[in-house]
Amino acid sequence: MRSIDFTSANGLPAARRLRLSQVSAAALLLIACSSATDAGTDIQTGGARGIPGAAGAAAGAVGNGQAGAPSGGGGAHAGGASETGGAPVLGGHSGNGGATSFAGAGTAGGSPAAGGAGAPAGIGGAAGIAGAAGTSMGGSGGAPSAATGPCDIYAAANTPCVAAHSTVRALYGTYTGALYQVRRASDKALKDVPVLSAGGFADVSVQDSFCTGTTCTISILYDQSPSKNDLVKSSVAHWLPNGGVEANAANAKITVSGHSVHGIYVTANSNVAYRNNSTKGVVKGDLPEAMYMVVDGKRYNDSCCFDYGNAETSGNDDGNGTMEAVYWGSDITWGGKGEGSGPWVAADLENGVFKGDKGGWQSQSLSTPSAKSVVAPYATAMLKGPSGNHFTLKAQSAQSGKLLTMWDGARPSPGYSPKKLQGAIILGTGGDGSNTGTGTFFEGAITSGNPSDSVDDAIQANIIAAGYGR
Repeated sequence: MRSIDFTSANGLPAARRLRLSQVSAAALLLIACSSATDAGTDIQTGGARGIPGAAGAAAGAVGNGQAGAPSGGGGAHAGGASETGGAPVLGGHSGNGGATSFAGAGTAGGSPAAGGAGAPAGIGGAAGIAGAAGTSMGGSGGAPSAATGPCDIYAAANTPCVAAHSTVRALYGTYTGALYQVRRASDKALKDVPVLSAGGFADVSVQDSFCTGTTCTISILYDQSPSKNDLVKSSVAHWLPNGGVEANAANAKITVSGHSVHGIYVTANSNVAYRNNSTKGVVKGDLPEAMYMVVDGKRYNDSCCFDYGNAETSGNDDGNGTMEAVYWGSDITWGGKGEGSGPWVAADLENGVFKGDKGGWQSQSLSTPSAKSVVAPYATAMLKGPSGNHFTLKAQSAQSGKLLTMWDGARPSPGYSPKKLQGAIILGTGGDGSNTGTGTFFEGAITSGNPSDSVDDAIQANIIAAGYGR
């Protein structure tokens, strides 16, 4: 039986595989924050207080930070638990040597936000990411200028992005292209949705104007990396005999640093699925890689597979270790239980959605206590896949907190080491097209090479500063 939401039963027919599938190391700046009440993922009302302005450069050997100027007003949110702002937030490790700079996102309009305290010098810690310090300025009319994105952080660490997908924002500080393309139902016309400015957020006004009076779907999710591994609706796969379908472009509307944006909205059995079987630069075999995605923390189920990552080029289950994708959900049938009732981050390595070194079909009795539930409006899910018999899972709220390590150890056995990766990219389904997962994707990236823990922390800090739900 296919489960449509996380409260469904876990009994699955044996014939049906339902694998249930973290600026810089330099000092993280303290951001001047205003009080805001969280609205969850979809409902926002206008408000008086603004969003934090952009932080200035993070530079120098010990990461002395300076707080950026407060931004203009954004929107207060209705409902949910309130969050307190204005207090300094400490994050990351200070970098030794030149630190990669980071910019938060400024917003426009309304009354100035109440400024928070300036950032103290960063905590001494592990060596930072190599690279020259930069500067940044909060945009007072839209997007930040000279911002640093996650893929800039990865590049500075010599683990570059080979895929960078987002309907929300640029993942490089210099990116000026389109984030995605929409298809209009009335006449099948196509339109690219660009960023507001280099390194900025999606200009959703383009979509809104183009789709007035009709509906639109997301026809292409552009790869911002030099590899240009764009994602389109899935081709035929084992559990998608007619291929995938495109996501409704109007769904998954949220606010990020005062900007309305959308996500890729996947529901069980909707067949919404994206794929690229002919990629460039995505690792194969047992080569090292890493990946992360930011998702709606409140949308998930216990079925297979809401994934993003490296998969088979055939669209079939080609055996243990032939894929490596990060999974989000509450599966226990293919990977056992974690702490609490989920949702959890897991690794879809084929024929199992693993929270540790054990799993596979009918794993309900297994328990991996290190796999903590991630209860948050928005979540960061990360999978690291070095060469050899090892993998790492990390996750955390995408709004606050340092990444938590959920697993850092051996791969399952037999057949999972060495990896036998084929280099396709999937989003929304399993490697063989398993299509009963539920989730919402906002951004993600895949690297060539396995970055250090300090880089992971810098990625998470960058995501937090992007302002999901604010």
